[in-house]
Amino acid sequence: MEPTQPPQQPSSPQGAPQQQGWPAPGPYTSPGGPYAAGPYGVPPGMPAPYGQPRRTTNGLAIGSLVSGIVCCLPPLGLILGLIALPQIRKRDQAGKGLAIAGIVLSVVSCLLLVLGLVTGGIGAAVHGFKEGVDEASRTKSPFELRTGQCFGDDGKLKDEYATDVEIVDCAKPHDGEVTGTFKLTGYDKWPGESELDGVAEKRCDTINSAYALDTWGVPVDVSVYYYMPSSQSWRLGDRTVICAFASGEGSFSGSVRSDASTLTADQEHFLKTVNPIETVGFREPEDDPDEDFAANKAWAGEMLAAIGSARAGLGEHYWPGASTAPVAALGKQLDAAAKQWRRLAGAADADAYWEAYDTAWDTLPEDLGAKARTGLGLTDTPPVHDGASSSA
Repeated sequence: MEPTQPPQQPSSPQGAPQQQGWPAPGPYTSPGGPYAAGPYGVPPGMPAPYGQPRRTTNGLAIGSLVSGIVCCLPPLGLILGLIALPQIRKRDQAGKGLAIAGIVLSVVSCLLLVLGLVTGGIGAAVHGFKEGVDEASRTKSPFELRTGQCFGDDGKLKDEYATDVEIVDCAKPHDGEVTGTFKLTGYDKWPGESELDGVAEKRCDTINSAYALDTWGVPVDVSVYYYMPSSQSWRLGDRTVICAFASGEGSFSGSVRSDASTLTADQEHFLKTVNPIETVGFREPEDDPDEDFAANKAWAGEMLAAIGSARAGLGEHYWPGASTAPVAALGKQLDAAAKQWRRLAGAADADAYWEAYDTAWDTLPEDLGAKARTGLGLTDTPPVHDGASSSA
């Protein structure tokens, strides 16, 4: 018998699974299977819901809107909006509404800007803003004041406490000028206003005297003033006293400062030498010798010491130019005055004191060297104070 061949299996349709041999690749390994065809298992040609980039908003449209809102940039907002619209159409971007809003706001702002320029409203607004900023920068707490600053407090110098003051150019009218500061020490608790007032007055008097050596340059109605801590600020650690020259009657113009920072060496030496005579003279006791002889005699001794010290100070210094002769003449006058004040300081009783009193004042130069001051370039007109001594 001829060998017979096994009957052939009918061919299966193309792509059908095979009955013999290796099994067909599964769905997750087939190189042409549906799950390997596209991103995230989506066949080619189908939309990719998660892989497609989002639609962006045009940045110029956003800039147009912001510039249109900001009143000082309306032309920029208009330009950005006009550029943004064609870009949005070409790139299929979002932001058309933003661009249109920016254009509209920019046009309105431009019209308002032009109107403001024509009417002058913008200039007035800018000027008013500048004035407001300047005023705010000048407004300080009294305890922020610094030595040499002049200030105004809107007529509140007589108030118990001031909350703010305005810094003013010293060349312009002002209420006060700061002469210095000091810290209160030696108190474990709030000592009371009366106690602090006494300390502040004494210390500020010394500070003011050193700040304005040319006392004749200080207006008559200007006197010692100070800001001191309140009981409330004391609890917060405030211990600072601000000393000043201030006018209780009105404002004054020009700085009263005359110390080492503004004076020549000759001017400073002259004032430091002669000023103690004036200072002691103002401390004459209120009670006359018949009521308090001891106090008056002690004061006369202080005046004698001040006169003698001034005479020695003038003699040991070289005085240049136009000041030489008048300073020498002042020295001779002080020599004569010293003899009479020695007699007054040595009076045995009130009657003897009265006998020497007028002569002592008469021999003391009333102007304390006005010609010498002229030669030195100092204020040469003495101020007239209420309640001056009998020699004035």
